[in-house]
Amino acid sequence: MEGDQVAAAGVGPEWRASSYSSGSGQCVELATNAPGVVPVRDSKRSDEAVVVMAAGAWGRFVAALRNDRIG
Repeated sequence: MEGDQVAAAGVGPEWRASSYSSGSGQCVELATNAPGVVPVRDSKRSDEAVVVMAAGAWGRFVAALRNDRIG
């Protein structure tokens, strides 16, 4: 389900801060109630664009970060 499909279904995104947030306000938030996709937004600009990634792609991205293959 894409982000706009979640909204059309009458379900608002349930946002949570990244577990790596330091409390400094520089973090991303993830919506946890969009099956099959992971909507991501900047916590400081929550009213702006949302990037929606396939759940599998998000999982591979996070795994690459954890394994120091990115950054």
